[in-house]
Amino acid sequence: MSEIKVLDGGFSTQLSTHVGDQIDGDPLWTARFLITEPKAVFATHLDFLRAGADIIETNTYQATVDGFEKYQGITEEKSLEIIRKAVDYAKDAVDVYRKEIEDDENATNRKPLIAGSCGPYGACLHDGSEYTGTYCANVSRKFLIDWHRPRIRALLEKGVDLLAIETIPCVREAEAIVELLKEFPDTRAWLSFSCRDDGKSLADGSSFQEIAVRCYKNALPGQILAIGVNCIAPQCVTTLLRDINKGKPNELVPLVVYPNSGEKYTVSEGWKKEGEAPSLHDFIDEWLDLGVRYIGGCCRTYATDVKRIRARVDQRRT
Repeated sequence: MSEIKVLDGGFSTQLSTHVGDQIDGDPLWTARFLITEPKAVFATHLDFLRAGADIIETNTYQATVDGFEKYQGITEEKSLEIIRKAVDYAKDAVDVYRKEIEDDENATNRKPLIAGSCGPYGACLHDGSEYTGTYCANVSRKFLIDWHRPRIRALLEKGVDLLAIETIPCVREAEAIVELLKEFPDTRAWLSFSCRDDGKSLADGSSFQEIAVRCYKNALPGQILAIGVNCIAPQCVTTLLRDINKGKPNELVPLVVYPNSGEKYTVSEGWKKEGEAPSLHDFIDEWLDLGVRYIGGCCRTYATDVKRIRARVDQRRT
């Protein structure tokens, strides 16, 4: 079996254990805390490492030049410096964690990696459109390439190990990112999509399987480490992924999955639970059997969830 990497969980969710419920609803979301509470950002990374994450993501999903300029009134260069500092906070957490486990023979995540988190353009709009992709009809591929480039360059120059391109809701943005990544040929990334609950579609209505596999194949060889989904209810994941590697035992496409808790999000009401939804832990073996090699949690998942994922992945190895 190819090595399985455990990812972290919902950054905003775990961050709330340090700063309280003052995150959702803010137009900068967790990115504001890069400015106001950097010690809490560091502590959140450390929580996930201690829970067993092999890869932690920088707190940059909603850290954008547009957002910082609009809501903090700061310059582009200052905005990019904040994004670079986000990498430092993750590196500091890795350094502390590695010292903590020097004499711990039971630690399985001895060399954690840092993924630079890159959310979609829709995230900076603060209108929930990363879950619909409606903005994609109004922006060009060139605009999206130019918009994503500064953050990606800043993260790479600061030394992240890979990129987490996540919650991408539409074809145009996915293809723009694949094209942009070719400007950085030594970079590795996973590409994770925002999908509908119908088990077949991107948020914009396009075929998930068709677009995801096309992006994987059109990228530079080896550049896309995995394709998959994030921030979707756990019970909707399998139908999206199950046919990608069906009947292709010798050419498996590596998959990445980090679902939310199953709750629904709206800008006006935040996260709401609708009945009793299955836990993501109920599906771990099923997803790993489909070719998932990167697995974690997204919104409304905590370090305790990562710990449970870690335990199950370790059981699979024995």
